[in-house]
Amino acid sequence: PPAKAKAVIQIWMWGGPSHIDTFDPKPGAGEDYTGPLRRPISTNVDGIQIGQSLPRLAENADKYSIIRSMTHGNNGHETAAYMVQTGRKDGDGVVYPNVGAVVSLFKGYDAGYKGLIPPYVVLTQPQGRFSEAGFLGSKFKPFATGGDPSRPRFVVEGVVAEGISDERQKWRRDLLGDLNTLASAMKGDPRVDKLMACENEAYDMILGESRKIFDLTTESDDLRERYGRSKFGQSCLMARRLIEAGVRYVTINYNGWDTHKKHFETMRQKLPELDNGFATLLEDLDDHGLLDSTIVWWGGEFGRTPKVDWHPPWNGGRGHYGACFSSVVAGGGFKGGQVLGESDARAEQVKDRPVYPWDMIGTMYQLLGIDPDGSLPHPQGHTVRVTPEPSDDMPTGGRLTEIT
Repeated sequence: PPAKAKAVIQIWMWGGPSHIDTFDPKPGAGEDYTGPLRRPISTNVDGIQIGQSLPRLAENADKYSIIRSMTHGNNGHETAAYMVQTGRKDGDGVVYPNVGAVVSLFKGYDAGYKGLIPPYVVLTQPQGRFSEAGFLGSKFKPFATGGDPSRPRFVVEGVVAEGISDERQKWRRDLLGDLNTLASAMKGDPRVDKLMACENEAYDMILGESRKIFDLTTESDDLRERYGRSKFGQSCLMARRLIEAGVRYVTINYNGWDTHKKHFETMRQKLPELDNGFATLLEDLDDHGLLDSTIVWWGGEFGRTPKVDWHPPWNGGRGHYGACFSSVVAGGGFKGGQVLGESDARAEQVKDRPVYPWDMIGTMYQLLGIDPDGSLPHPQGHTVRVTPEPSDDMPTGGRLTEIT
């Protein structure tokens, strides 16, 4: 497919979301599978239904495609997250970079990216499950904002200091300049000039125009309410602003989905929060003319067991499930209003058209204009492909040509 995408927003459902409660409902499977979420709703696309707690996403189904046949068979958080985010299996002695690091290489630094904000940003905390940059090195790690964008002041780590006004920051900088006699004495030395240039860029982030990107008070109250005043909802709004500013890859780390216990109690709070934030992000990107050039990728490391464990101590919990789960993609060259693949009657196994993480990632690279068969720079000079070699003996369903 032609390269249409310039950037990616990844909604990472940290812990693994239930596919049967979100984008692959199975009302006929019975209460042991559906629990109280037994009434799926129709979307604005004929023939497509999704979970009953996602009414706003149902109104926007024409903007995204659902993949109901994701699979890798791994039920461990760390190893499954590594597979889904890098498109590689672990255990061969190589730590591969994830998609964000690869995009920041090819669409950021290698493409002459000049923004003060790094091309790869995480809202708000990194996963900590593996090194995102892998062998590419620390330059390609994401900038993690920290803080909470739903608070009155979004305290971005290294940019906004809690309890310190802009006036005090300026006073501190002036004092630092007065005390830095070495810089004055060695003015003209290329090493000092480079150091001072770095300092100036840092202060541009703290006090200049770039800092304003993180100021959500410039957005209307109506729009912020549509996103939801939750940490997730305001992170979605922040992601749109970052993409608008030219950032190439934004990950929203949305935790709270590892629901081994009292799953449905958690879903009563989390699903409406997801619905508002995700749906408004799609609408807002579209309104700003950014959806056609921005891939939105929703999903986690796996799904959750379709059959509910009602026994103590789980009391209606769902476990890890890598045999069959769902992902959602929108924008950037992906078609809307489509369903790819199918699970069986109880969402336990892939029935038709398996999709593996490396199939998904390779397709996204193509839409971004990154050659999936190209090479990554390895510090020891090894030849490493962007996606796995055919000889790597990894199962594949092929690139997602049906929805691109």
